Amino acid sequence: MSKIYQRIEFLRREIDRHDRLYYVEAKPVIGDRDYDLLYEELLKLERENPEFFDSSSPTQRVSGSPIEGFSQVRHDPPMQSLDKTHTKEELSDFNAFISKEVSGFSYIVEPKVDGVSISLTYENSRLVRAATRGNGIVGDDVTLNVRTIKAVPLTLPPEAGENLEVRGEIYMTRDGFLRLNEEELEMGREPFANPRNAAAGSLKQLDPKEVSKRPLDIVIYNAGGEGCDKFSSHSEMIAAFRRWGLPTSPWSKRCDSIEAVFEAIDELENLRHSFRFEIDGAVIKVDERRYHDILGATAHGPRWARAYKYQPERAETVVEAITVQVGRTGVLTPVAELRPVQLAGSVISRATLHNEDQIVRQDIRIGDSVWVVKAGDVIPAIDSVIAEKRTGQERIFKMPNRCPVCAGEVVRAQGEVALKCVNPACPEQLRRRIEHFASRNALDIRALGPGVIDSLVEKGLVKDPLDLFSIDEITLSKLDVSGHRFGKNASTVIQALSVAKTLPLNRWLFAVGIANIGVSVAKDIALEHEKFSQLKDSPALKNVIENELKKGKERKILPIKVEAAKAVYKFFEGEYGTKFLQRMMEMGVDPAREAAAEKASSGPLVNAGCVLTGTLSKPRGEYAKLIEKAGGIIQNTVTSKTKYLIAGANVGASKTEKARKLGTMVINESQLKEMLEGSSYDDGANKNENSAIVEEKQSNPIQDELFSL
Repeated sequence: MSKIYQRIEFLRREIDRHDRLYYVEAKPVIGDRDYDLLYEELLKLERENPEFFDSSSPTQRVSGSPIEGFSQVRHDPPMQSLDKTHTKEELSDFNAFISKEVSGFSYIVEPKVDGVSISLTYENSRLVRAATRGNGIVGDDVTLNVRTIKAVPLTLPPEAGENLEVRGEIYMTRDGFLRLNEEELEMGREPFANPRNAAAGSLKQLDPKEVSKRPLDIVIYNAGGEGCDKFSSHSEMIAAFRRWGLPTSPWSKRCDSIEAVFEAIDELENLRHSFRFEIDGAVIKVDERRYHDILGATAHGPRWARAYKYQPERAETVVEAITVQVGRTGVLTPVAELRPVQLAGSVISRATLHNEDQIVRQDIRIGDSVWVVKAGDVIPAIDSVIAEKRTGQERIFKMPNRCPVCAGEVVRAQGEVALKCVNPACPEQLRRRIEHFASRNALDIRALGPGVIDSLVEKGLVKDPLDLFSIDEITLSKLDVSGHRFGKNASTVIQALSVAKTLPLNRWLFAVGIANIGVSVAKDIALEHEKFSQLKDSPALKNVIENELKKGKERKILPIKVEAAKAVYKFFEGEYGTKFLQRMMEMGVDPAREAAAEKASSGPLVNAGCVLTGTLSKPRGEYAKLIEKAGGIIQNTVTSKTKYLIAGANVGASKTEKARKLGTMVINESQLKEMLEGSSYDDGANKNENSAIVEEKQSNPIQDELFSL
């Protein structure tokens, strides 16, 4: 074999290994930048040497053209559902049945993941097919979409055997669900009701590139039709799956009696909110696989397993009023004002109703008694109306035909579910646009909270987000915010605005607040342009729009979504977009694309994930810039890939405790300054009891081999 081929194979194995460490085991040993260098090198070598193409390469997770529809897959054996139980008495009956049929058995208790059932088939150790359950006999072939989920291994080790079918559940993470719904609402689209619906909707996408942007993950929990006969027990089989790199449940318990099962399901219920995925119950299986054939199955499901459904967490309350909020794009969102009620550890007093269609669909009226739940265990939502409690005094709600803030015209565009205020001078829209403009993922203008924005808008000091750059510090310091002078906080805002001018193109594009432009889409567009000013009359955007008009094979797979390209093009065609760009040029601000090659490759913080928290002496944006200059990577939250948590004043104990549990070093502002100044700060001086994890992140014994050919 040539040295180039050897290098390509080595890189493929390494990237697969790091994907497994990060996505399956949550124990990464290299930073994002090192991973990106490996991936970029592999991509370059594969492009230069097409004779070494391999469909199982990590670079081929997102490949192929959008499809017209899904082909059908027949399941053998069928993908069955589990019979459900709702009480411990019913589980006792299940145990009595098992005890009559077999003896000397034990149980395994696992979380019941609330997702989409999936089958994965490997032939010659390579993933060849992924299919949904469908009706149990026939499902949809969603292989291209499932390949985009990085937790799914594209190849298995020889130990797994040549042919294997496994089954599990694809889910959307809780945090990912919240982010996705925020984007859907910002774009004026119908949000997903829960993570399960979001996962199912994602798998139905016909373009794998779109699926790759969804926060999907997977748990494998059962055998399929082939390759698992050698295991004597379910627990042995799951342990083997884990060794082979298949993601399995983070929690399970083996039980020798039904009493132990009861204890396990109670323990699991207390843990249900700690998982990355939603669970709606427990699954109880006979562990010894030799008994599975003896116990058999019904037409519906196996006799050797049961699902135990937890009681839904909901609370009864009353809709005391329905108010209407106006978003930054003018979208009118009805909100139920609820009689405060305790639910899942917090007091719920409001729940979004999303749009008029939902109110009609659920027949929600002012004065109704309702059941309230938390979608994704986080978002308060009205589950249903308790119709039998109606007294006749309830009032039907109608959306306003004028904006509740500015009394401007309200319209409903064709094909959209949301009503919009079309008055560009609406003060509430302006407030929301400024909030978005100053948000963390946009320009991160610290100290510019809602109260400050209200005062700026009410006094007429800001009539457009760009007006922020014209305000002087003295004027800002004299601003009355809820009866108090803004004072010294003004300098924080001014410094943050100064840093904002240096932020890259993608941050500015997201900050503008164009419909259909979220954080990830802004990054995709930014990669195709060198400067912000190039967005107007952009050939790349025109190419996307023209490509949509082509049919069949004439179409190309382009990196920018059609809706996004149209939205940006329309924005800069309009009067406001033209003026916005002109003002930026007058300010001398033309944000540039952030090229990965331009990032620091050396420095005291090279490849170190850093999170800033608490009150610091400088704006976070300024520190972020210094950290990135020193080779560090700024993160919003502490994860297993975070090396330093830089804690200022007024930091809650929960943040530092989480950092310590993950092996992240907690340092103060002065220690950060020492590191930025290049001093000999001792990494070991502040290690905690989990320092072994930190050392594992820092060490990389194969580093010399990784970057030499």
